[in-house]
Amino acid sequence: MSLASTAETAPNLAAVVRKATLRLIPILLLMYILAFLDRANLGFAKVAFQADTGISDAAYALGAGIFFLGYAAFEIPSNLIMRRVGAKIWLARIMVSWGIVSALMMFATEEWIFYLLRVLLGITEAGFFPGVILFLTYWIPLEFRGRVNGLFYFGAPLAFIFGGPLSGMLLDLDGLGGLAGWQIMFLVTGALTVVVGIIAFFYLDNGPRDAKWLTEPERALLVAAIDSEDEAKADHSPRGALRALADPKILYFAAIYFAIQMSVYGITFYLPTQIAELVGSDVGLGVGLLTAVPWGFALLVTFVLSRLADRTGQRRLIAASALFAAAIGIVLSGVIENPILGLASLSLGAAGFIAVQPVFWTLPTSFVVGAAAASGIALINSLGSLGGFVAPIAKTWAEGAFGPAAGLTLLAVIAAVGALLIFLSKWFVPAIKATDGDKRVSERLLAEHSA
Repeated sequence: MSLASTAETAPNLAAVVRKATLRLIPILLLMYILAFLDRANLGFAKVAFQADTGISDAAYALGAGIFFLGYAAFEIPSNLIMRRVGAKIWLARIMVSWGIVSALMMFATEEWIFYLLRVLLGITEAGFFPGVILFLTYWIPLEFRGRVNGLFYFGAPLAFIFGGPLSGMLLDLDGLGGLAGWQIMFLVTGALTVVVGIIAFFYLDNGPRDAKWLTEPERALLVAAIDSEDEAKADHSPRGALRALADPKILYFAAIYFAIQMSVYGITFYLPTQIAELVGSDVGLGVGLLTAVPWGFALLVTFVLSRLADRTGQRRLIAASALFAAAIGIVLSGVIENPILGLASLSLGAAGFIAVQPVFWTLPTSFVVGAAAASGIALINSLGSLGGFVAPIAKTWAEGAFGPAAGLTLLAVIAAVGALLIFLSKWFVPAIKATDGDKRVSERLLAEHSA
C-alpha cells in the first residue's frame, strides 16, 4: 500500500480509528458496566445480605475477596484461548457464563454457598478484562489508545451512576415474589449480563480484517497501522507466551497494577456503607443516588486525563499523578466526618484510581506483541487483581489492629507507592522509554512501514 505522506495519513487514520471506536466501544462499555456491577453490587447488598444470612464481617470480607482467586487463576489460559478462537466467541462465552453464576448468587444463604459462588464467579469472569485490553490492541494504534481505553473505563463509573440507583431500587423491592431485595438484585443483573453476552456474539468482529462495516481502504489502512506497530514492538517484546510470564518488565507492571487494585477494591466494596454513614441513612435508593457523585466526577477526570495523555505523550507522569491524587482522597475519606467534604474526598479517590487505569494500560501494551501480549496482559491483570483479594482483608485487619481510619490509610500508602513505581518506570523499564513524549507513534511507524 502506498501512502503519500504522514501528514495525509494522519487525518485518514484518525477517522478510521474514530469509526472503529464508535462501533466497538458502546458494546464493550455495556459489557464492562455489567462486569463491574456484578462485582460491586455485593457492596450494595452488604447490610441486607448479612442481616438475612447471618454472615459475619470477616466472612463477608473473605467472600468479597475470594472472587479474585478464581479470577486470577484462569486469566492467562483465558487470554491464550481468546487469541486462538477469537474475541467474538470467547468474550460472549465469558459473559453468558458469569451472568448465570451471578444470578445464582440469590441462593447464597450460607457461608459455604457464598464462598463457592464467589469463586465460580471469578472463574467464569476470568479473561474478560484482559481480553478486552488485548482486543483493543488489535484495533487501536498506540497514539489513540489512551483515549479509547478511557472510554472503555467509563464502564466502572457508569456502573455506579446508573447501577447504584438500580441496585438501590432493586433492594427496595424487598419481599416482592417472596424474595429478599438482594436476591432480586442478583437475579436481575445476572439475567441482563446473559442477554448482553448473546448480543455481543452477533455484533463483535475478531479484528479489522473481519470488519465488513469498514471499506477496503479503511481496512487496509488500519491493518497497516497495527502491523507496523507490531513490527516495532518485536524488538522489545518477550518471545512467546511463557517467556512473557517471567519477564521483569511484565512483573514490574503487575506490581503497579496490584497497588492500583488495592485502592480500587478496598473502597468499592464499602462505598455505599461509607456514604450511608456520612449522611446517617440506610443503604437504599437515596444512598444509591449519592454514590453516583464520586463516579460522575471520575467520568469527567478520566475523559480529560486520557486525552491529555495521548495529546502530550506524558503517560507516566499523568498516570502517576492520578494515582497519587487517589491516595490523598482515600486517606482523607477515612478521617473526614462532614458529609460534603467526605463526599468530595471519596470523589477525588474514585477519580484518581479510575483515571489512572486507561493511561496505565498504554504502557505495557506499547511493547508486547503476539502470544506475549496475550499472556503478559493477562498476567499483569491476574497478579494485579489479587489486590482485590488482599484489599478487604488488609483493610479489616488494619482497622481491628490500629483503629477505624487505619484501613483506608494503609490503602492510601499502597496507592502512593504505586504512583512512585509508575513514575520510576521511566528508568526501570527503558524498553518503552520512547513512548513518552511521542504522541504520533503510530503515524511515524506507519510512514516508516509504508516507505
